[in-house]
Amino acid sequence: MAGGSLSFMSPGLPSEPAPPLEGVRVLLAEDTPYVRQALTDILESAGAAVTAVGSAEAALAALQAERPDVLLSDLSMPGNGGYWLIGQVRALPRERGGATPAAAVTAHTGPEYRASVLKAGFQYHVEKPCGIRELVRIVAALALNEEARWAT
Repeated sequence: MAGGSLSFMSPGLPSEPAPPLEGVRVLLAEDTPYVRQALTDILESAGAAVTAVGSAEAALAALQAERPDVLLSDLSMPGNGGYWLIGQVRALPRERGGATPAAAVTAHTGPEYRASVLKAGFQYHVEKPCGIRELVRIVAALALNEEARWAT
């Protein structure tokens, strides 16, 4: 076919799947710098936008200013710890972050700690060290619960 052209319409290759935490805003309260950085790196590599702070007080201020989708908190931090933080969060009205889904990420292990964490207002008790997949799965589950809660 002289002078003609041939073109193809291609549906293209499937794009890479979105990271499991794409668009999820996570507030992380962890006082140990290297643990805070490691958790931040894991969550960001899964697509999350992470605000990481070193104290419960800073976390409470960040939660009220930024309204994250998920809160992750260590239990033992200098000053007030994770139990204090979740108590303060749960005392807030829903529209100010009081219903923010939360997980305690802690070295405190065993059924007695799990029970106290859940009773305090956290939805999950994550034992350190935790696997990358486990952490991402828990944050994704918490974020989905938040979306469902606000949709109703």
